[in-house]
Amino acid sequence: MQEYFSNLVVQFVATIPSILTALFIFAASLYFARLLGNLLKRVLLRRNTDSGVTYLLSDILRWTIVVFGVITAVQIFFDVTAFLAGLGIIGFTVGFALQNVMQNFVSGIILLVQQPFKVTDEINVLNFDGIVLQINLRTTELQTLDGRIVILPNADVISHAIVNYTRAHRRRVDVLLSVSSKASPEMVRALLADIVKDVPGYVMAPAPEIVFSAIGNSSMELTVSFWVDASLVKVDVAKDSALLKVKESFASQKIEMSLPSQMIYLENKE
Repeated sequence: MQEYFSNLVVQFVATIPSILTALFIFAASLYFARLLGNLLKRVLLRRNTDSGVTYLLSDILRWTIVVFGVITAVQIFFDVTAFLAGLGIIGFTVGFALQNVMQNFVSGIILLVQQPFKVTDEINVLNFDGIVLQINLRTTELQTLDGRIVILPNADVISHAIVNYTRAHRRRVDVLLSVSSKASPEMVRALLADIVKDVPGYVMAPAPEIVFSAIGNSSMELTVSFWVDASLVKVDVAKDSALLKVKESFASQKIEMSLPSQMIYLENKE
């Protein structure tokens, strides 16, 4: 019996370095889990990410580091390869069955980290124009400009082109016009250059452009392009204002606006 306890003591003393190493690895994993979890939380909160999603992602990172530390510490005492292989097979099976859910989950994390848009931004994605209401881990919720609520899978959102109107501080407004060919092109150009300066939200740079695209026997077609501050006025509102001012100014200057005309030939077979 004494020999048994002596061997037990010797084995325990021999394992003390391994125990201390395992405890150090476990303690280090707890420390770095807390450190990196808090760092991720601060980054996401600074990006105005939803608080619920922020805490969820930070917890996922924290527990991932802790689990990795525990596996590394246990590996010192016995081989966990077979156990991990079994977990890998189970994880692969579950992941294959839930691949669409996992794809949307990962896409949601990418959207939250990269932030191509945020809540309240006006965007276009998958041919939908709308305001972002929510960015969840699986879906993105939009309210379209006509009031519909659209819920889009994150995997579809991230795999298609995203147009963020809110981030564009300046937007170009294009107005197509057709005026009578009797009017002087230079006079029309000068008048339009003065008109756009009175449009709400107008910015001087880039300078407006007035380009004639076609001149026919009865009409001249041209495009007026100017820039507005998107934070002050919407493009449609600026275009509406420009058209009304053009109509008023042309009427006062007796410049006729016209529609494209077509020549129709009638053949008499008698």
